[in-house]
Formats: sequence, structure tokens, C-alpha cells
Amino acid sequence: MIKQFLGLEWKKFTRASYFKKGLAIKILLFFAAIYFGGAAILFGVGMFFIFKKLFPEIDPIIMVNNFLIFWILFDLGIRFFMQQLPVMNIKPLMTIPIKRNTIIHYLLGKTALSFFNFLALLLFLPFCIVLLANGYPFLNVFFWFFSIILMTLSVNFLNFLINKNNVFFYFILGLLAIFFGLEYYNIFKISEPLGIAFNALYSHPYLVLAPAILLGILYLKNFNDINKGFYLDGAISKKVEKVDTTDLTWMNRFGSIAVFLKNDVRLIWRNARPKQVLMISFLFLFYGVIFYTQKIYQDMPAVLAFASMFVTGGFLMTFGQLVPSWDSEYYKLLMSQNIPYRKYLESKWYLMVVAVAISFILSTPYLYFGWRIFGMIAAGALFNIGLNSFITLFGGALNRVPVELNAKAKAFSNTNGFNPTQMLIALPKIFLPMLLFYVPYVIFNFEVGLIVLASSGVLGIVFKNFFLSQIENLYQKGKYKTVSAFTEKN
Repeated sequence: MIKQFLGLEWKKFTRASYFKKGLAIKILLFFAAIYFGGAAILFGVGMFFIFKKLFPEIDPIIMVNNFLIFWILFDLGIRFFMQQLPVMNIKPLMTIPIKRNTIIHYLLGKTALSFFNFLALLLFLPFCIVLLANGYPFLNVFFWFFSIILMTLSVNFLNFLINKNNVFFYFILGLLAIFFGLEYYNIFKISEPLGIAFNALYSHPYLVLAPAILLGILYLKNFNDINKGFYLDGAISKKVEKVDTTDLTWMNRFGSIAVFLKNDVRLIWRNARPKQVLMISFLFLFYGVIFYTQKIYQDMPAVLAFASMFVTGGFLMTFGQLVPSWDSEYYKLLMSQNIPYRKYLESKWYLMVVAVAISFILSTPYLYFGWRIFGMIAAGALFNIGLNSFITLFGGALNRVPVELNAKAKAFSNTNGFNPTQMLIALPKIFLPMLLFYVPYVIFNFEVGLIVLASSGVLGIVFKNFFLSQIENLYQKGKYKTVSAFTEKN
């Protein structure tokens, strides 16, 4: 049965409308995986000797255990933003004699093949080999390594719960905020007791039962979540809920694009996924605190320009990158209407501009760090409005991954809307403002760098019609491919 499932997955991959584009991206990702995998192996081999040199009085295994919590948090964070949830079209399988448990176990088993799981393997396996070569007891090293793999898989399943359940998401986010605050202000070093716990996993091999039990609990939780919704009537029926009919007549002043703006506001207001993205974009306002308070970045103006762009570009970077995926559920209906494509794109642009403007107003407390820093934020805001917004809309023309908006979406449905193409489109968003500021800064001075960065945004606004026309042509050329891709329900 597993062999048949794998065959179905292969046919789905090769027959999809986005096969050629997806294949090229997967080849690039394969080479990226080789690069990062090789780097993990090299670091895993050198980790023992690095800690031995930096902390000669402390056992390297103890140092690794003390920092292990930060690796786990990094792993969880990178999974939350980049790891795709496993997807399978289960409706046709409900009507044929295949055990439900078999399908669910297959879905969960697919997650073991995630690159993020192999990354931990490539990092800690060489480290354990070096430990054994230096005379560490085999039994302790083996069960410690096994515990690491179990915790990695636990993070894997925890990430799915966070993605699919708002309660888990806010709980984990709040817990991390509390731990970070206690650690940052030296109230309580949470990393110390956790380091002792991880060292206990090495000293007492029988404690491997703890991460094994945790993995079992998380696996069963995910299994039960899928099992509860694994019914044909549950898959096809819709629960009728009361809808908040907020009065948005004040938006009529925007003319012909008002109807699109209203749809976007209602979409954000009524659905869990856009609300989550809106909250994350608000957190971008505090991005500058990380850089402006550290002395090490004061002599790195290009990095400060990067941070300044992010302060006001949170909504643009999070919500904007999923245009037009937000409308994937009714995109076919939208495209069948007698409406200009230009108005649709223009409404998205105005929405991002308003978000950047609001973020800039909310960033005024950064005046505390001086006019130079606030000037960089203002220049970054102009860059976001005049150039970054158009780069984002351009990237949307290549984004054909649907987004599930339903707040009660079943476990493991495709809600990520993640497309590796976004990673490539993100490069000019990140490096272009740094380049525009840093080159004139080096040649002339700080003020000239600000003027060039701000002027690039002003020029983008001046040539707004030209950019929108070019982007509209790109969307028009790929219109039917986009409709077809959005129609392919997983």
C-alpha cells in the first residue's frame, strides 16, 4: 500500500501544471541542500575542537548541551516559516477499502523525510563520531544522539500543531517571549537548567525514554487531529457561522478599487491565517531594536539600512508575498468578472502602501535613537512604497501555490502557501536597499546614502503607472496557468 501511495505522489508531481517550474526550483533546492548539508557535516566535525579550544576547562559535550536549547528553538523557528505541511488528496481514498489508519500513518511518516530532520542528523552524527574517536563511552554517546533525533522529530510534529492550531501558536510564542525576557534581563537563566537536563540525557542513557515519550505524545496528538476530520461528510460539509458585517462604506472614496480593498480587509478580518500574518507583520516593528541597541552594528551602516527597511516592511513582506494566493479559493470567479486586472493589482499596491505608512507612524519611538536612525527608517519606508511593493507584486506573478483561508481547516491541509520562488524574489528586497545606501555612503557620506535610498522610492512612485503596466502584462500572460494551479485542490 505504501508503494501505491508513493506512485500516486509521483504522478501528482509529474502531471501538475507547475511541474517544469517546480522541477527547476527543486533542482536549485537540491544543490542548496547539498551545500548546507556539507556545511553541517563540517561544523559537526569541528564542533568538538572549537569548544575544546574556546573553553579548555569545560568538556565539549557539556558545552554542546548548554547551547542545545538554542538549536532547538532555531530549528522550530525555521520550520515554522519554511517547512511545508505534508499534503495528500484523501477524498478519493475514502470511498475505497483502504484502512484509514494506514493513510494517516503514511501522511505522518512522510514528515520523517524532511530536510530539516536530516540537517540535525548531518550535524550531530559527525560530532558523535568525533566523541567516540576521543574515547567517550559508546553507550552514553549512542543514546544521547538517539535522544537528539527523537527531539528533532518532536519539533517536527510540534511545528505542525503550531501551524494548524492557534492555541499552540500563541502558547509557544508567549512561552518563548517569557523565556527570552528572563534570559535577556538576567532575571533567570532558563538555558542553565535546560543545559543540566540535556547533560543528564548524556550521563544517564535510560533517560532517553523522556524524549521518546514526548515524541509519542505529539505523534498521537497529530494522529487524532487528522483522524477526527477523516470523514467524507466532514470533508465536504461546511459549517455555517455568523459573519461580522463590518461597515466599510468609508472606503468608497477610493473609487473603482474600493471593492477590492474591501475584500482584502474582510479577508484579513474573518480568517485565521491572514490574522496570523498581520500579527507577525506587527512584530516587524520591533526588528530595529535588535540592531539599534547593539554597538556591533553601529559601524555596519548597510546592516542598519537592512533593518530600517524591515521596520516598515513587515506587512509588505508577509502579506504581500502571498499575492495572489490569498484569493486562490475564488480566483477563478474573480477572473471571470468583467473587471480590469489593473484595478486588482492597484488595490494590492494601495493596501501595501497604507500598511507601510501606518508602520512608519508607529515607528516614531525610534526617534529615541536619534535623527540619523529615524532618517534611515523614513528612507526605508519610501523604498518599500516605491520599489519593494512592485518587486513584491512581480513575485506574485510567479506564485501559484494556493492558501487555505478556512480558520477550521483540517490538519495537514495546504495552508502554507509557501513557494521556493519567493526565496529568490526576496533577494532584491533584502540586498537592493543595502546596496543603494552603502555605495553612495562609501563614496560620499551618510546623508548622500539616505538621499539615494529615499530617491529610489520616490522614482518608483513617479513611474508607478509604468511598473503597474509591466506587472499587469506579466499577470495576464500567466492568468490561465494561475487559475489552473489554484484549481488543483490538494
